[in-house]
Amino acid sequence: MVPFTKMAACASPRSEIAAGRPCPLEAERGGGARCCRCPCGGRRGAMLALVAKAAARPCGLLKPTALGKIPGRFHVHQEALPHLPVPPLQQTLDRYLLALQPIISEEELNHTQGLVAEFCKPGGVGERLQKGLERRAKKTENWLSDWWLKTAYLEYRLPVVVHSSPALVLPKQDFLDRQGQLRFAAKLIEGILDFKSMIDNETLPVEYMGGKPLCMNQYYHILSSCRIPGPKRDSIVSYAKGKSQSRHITVVHNFQFFELDVYNSDGSPLTTDQIFVQLEKIWNTSLQTNKEPIGILTTNHRNSWAKAYNNLLKDNTNKESVRAIEKSICTICLDAPMPRVSDDTYKSSVAAQMLHGGGSRLNSGNRWFDKTIQFIIAEDGSFGLVYEHAPAEGPPIVALLDYIVEYTKKPKLLKSPTTPLPMPKKLRFNITPEIKNDIEKAKQDLNMLVEDLDIKVLVFHQFGKDFPKSEKISPDAFIQLALQLAYYRMYGHSCATYESASLRMFRLGRTDTIRSTSVASLKFVQSMDSPDKSDQEKANLLRRAIQAHREYTDMAVRGNAIDRHLLGLKLQAIEDLVSIPELFMDTAYAIAMHFNLSTSQVPAKTDCVMCFGPVVPDGYGICYNPMDEHINFAISAFNSCADTNAARMAHYLEKALLDMRVLLQSAPRSKL
Repeated sequence: MVPFTKMAACASPRSEIAAGRPCPLEAERGGGARCCRCPCGGRRGAMLALVAKAAARPCGLLKPTALGKIPGRFHVHQEALPHLPVPPLQQTLDRYLLALQPIISEEELNHTQGLVAEFCKPGGVGERLQKGLERRAKKTENWLSDWWLKTAYLEYRLPVVVHSSPALVLPKQDFLDRQGQLRFAAKLIEGILDFKSMIDNETLPVEYMGGKPLCMNQYYHILSSCRIPGPKRDSIVSYAKGKSQSRHITVVHNFQFFELDVYNSDGSPLTTDQIFVQLEKIWNTSLQTNKEPIGILTTNHRNSWAKAYNNLLKDNTNKESVRAIEKSICTICLDAPMPRVSDDTYKSSVAAQMLHGGGSRLNSGNRWFDKTIQFIIAEDGSFGLVYEHAPAEGPPIVALLDYIVEYTKKPKLLKSPTTPLPMPKKLRFNITPEIKNDIEKAKQDLNMLVEDLDIKVLVFHQFGKDFPKSEKISPDAFIQLALQLAYYRMYGHSCATYESASLRMFRLGRTDTIRSTSVASLKFVQSMDSPDKSDQEKANLLRRAIQAHREYTDMAVRGNAIDRHLLGLKLQAIEDLVSIPELFMDTAYAIAMHFNLSTSQVPAKTDCVMCFGPVVPDGYGICYNPMDEHINFAISAFNSCADTNAARMAHYLEKALLDMRVLLQSAPRSKL
């Protein structure tokens, strides 16, 4: 077992790995291949270049390479990546004030300007904290990654379900019975193992963007890892390497967990036919539907789950079963059919099932939400996954997904051995009265969360990314401006908006924030329904706002955005045991960090959509996958907030997209 102290996810959920071209969110610029921080005189860099030339495609879908095992290749690649910079202090503070302009009053802005002036005085607190950050950057591989992992994920105490873990809604499969479900699951597992072999052999193609290599660290943590609850901070364990390397997956059916070995004694992976036989054995020995849903404990508030976890592990049988789940490569959830719904609401219902399982009476007990990746396959063909966010963001998940979806379409090639395989091991749990109480409490809390989540999947059919591209406009920026317009029309003002920018051009790079609400975006949305502006003026304002979004995106992926730098300064103050500067206690800072719109572009080759919950009680979580001729959106809100409504947002978003198309078509491009 490898403790997860040095891991950092290295990409935002919006890489265009699958689309095969740079997208505005992921337009990373990488460093050169020469290794400048070790005494190898560049030999590692030269080796990396040779390996990359032989083994990697410059973006596009991941494909297996013909190369065998290449020990040390991953390390060589990582060593060549540049370190994340600490942006200049004055630059960040100037840009912070600019970002506040469209979302706070003039009076609040004047007050904050005074705090900023005090903070950045020569020899003042800002300068001292900046120097502390710069020292940290010299001593660490990445000054941000450990802090971000802890503050954004491991110390986050709300349930991972809905609040943290994203899910993916995949196309409905064409099977309608148990046989079809198990055959599909078997092929899926074979595809997972095929992808895993590239990770294990370090032959996974290095991804490039704009000809530059990207950080691949995250791929090495998405399988064989698990989150462990703690009373104040969780941890992550990885069983991807070494003597304790995972050789099994967890299969769960009717709330019952099984350990399924997926390798033969000679180390070769089981074939689809072999896996199918094993899954049938699991199915036939788990027909009882009255079992305690032990997995529902993982849906609880992290502090409550940490206490229940300790209770659970007091019993050695329970401890052995939990360790088997944690150590597994991934989890396969064989779900009961979803409740029947109309075709109009089917995808929205699947999104809810993938995010939370539908509650204690449906499939929520058929999960272990701390497991990094859980593939969910229902008997009626519903299909998707949910992943625990701490070890991974979207791109490696989507790359794995695209790879195995293609793999499931391949014809069967290998003839299966006829050697009988042992019965998969059922994982037993002894349920004490105390554990039973923990389960009942978790059921109640989860069912309230399930009732509170309002989710709508919108497939926008009128056009896809082809239209903005035909206008020489970034599809991502176009969609972000549509979100700004929809929100402004609904509420009469703009709000703080979060869109992730990838920092994968840097070693152990994670994400920063693209603040989509800008002075330019506010001018555009205010003008859109104004009778005093001509269509040409409105179109010019739209193009200016799109340009502002592109410029902020480019700044962010180069490591020069403001959000992580401000967080670093605040955390540096905490680490130095000095009082929190007034700048971070200011109302304006609270408004700036209250993201009513939390958004993600997650492009994939597969016609799917990712979904997640809002990050604030009165906000929206909006994810989208722009395909060539349509756009998939998932929009979430909370029913407990009277001011938000996912279906209403979908309606306004659809209208905004259509109105913006009409505007651009009616007003030809002019020089700005």
